[in-house]
Amino acid sequence: MNRTRIVTGVLIAAVLGLGPSTASVAFAQASPTSSSQVAPAAKPVPAAKPAPTATVAPVPRIAPAVPAAPAASAIGTDEEAAPGGRPLRPLSNDIAERVQACTLCHGPQGRATPQGYFPRLAGKPAGYLFNQLQAFRDGRRHHALMAGLLRNMSDDYLREIAGYFAALDVPYPAPAPSGLGAEQQARAERLVTQGDPSRRVPACTACHGPSMAGRQPAIPGLLGLPRDYLVGQLGAWRNGLRRAHAPDCMADVARALSADDVAVVASWLAARPAGAHPEPPSSAPLPVACGGLAP
Repeated sequence: MNRTRIVTGVLIAAVLGLGPSTASVAFAQASPTSSSQVAPAAKPVPAAKPAPTATVAPVPRIAPAVPAAPAASAIGTDEEAAPGGRPLRPLSNDIAERVQACTLCHGPQGRATPQGYFPRLAGKPAGYLFNQLQAFRDGRRHHALMAGLLRNMSDDYLREIAGYFAALDVPYPAPAPSGLGAEQQARAERLVTQGDPSRRVPACTACHGPSMAGRQPAIPGLLGLPRDYLVGQLGAWRNGLRRAHAPDCMADVARALSADDVAVVASWLAARPAGAHPEPPSSAPLPVACGGLAP
């Protein structure tokens, strides 16, 4: 009986949320001092009333702000302002506008510089430029960026690009010093102007002209080009990375030269002043057979 009352007291303490110390008092009250005392019945605990539910007002929908239409401006005219506040120049959509991608590497008007790797385009024979654009497109010359730019261009469009750069007559920058010693300069000049018959190497001037400015319609000039570019092209011919239509005369010449020959000739040519125009076509036969010289 006493045990039942103790358990009842514990349950009442739990319902009322009493702590451990308060519960012990409840236990004491639940235990009679004598067997004749009877604990008063516990009053029933009223059920807690549920809290009233808060009524939330609906949030009104707000339409997104519509930016005001910009003031009307003439597209492609000087009235339209660039982000920096400078007026945009008008677009003409002519060939000069469309070859701006070329000038990012080859310099304004394709004039390039004596430093770096990218060659000059301005003033080169149109047939030569067309052949090189076609070679990049068709895989005879390897350069990922050039191949990507030219992949979908037709021969007619390549001729238009070549003709544009060939017609530009802009000054050449001053050449950089060669850095060659006297013996190296003499050796380079001898190879350029006389060749080496014992190795079947013709003089550069025999094909590229006495002024080394090239010959119309498809033989390029050798001056005004960076040393690194000249070394790279002769090396590419030696290693088969650059090819021309057969018979590939430049590949044969480059393979006959040693690496030292290539280095001194490139340095000597890059240090020569440029500015002459390509020579007119000649009916005289070349010292070696060369393919791909037709425009």
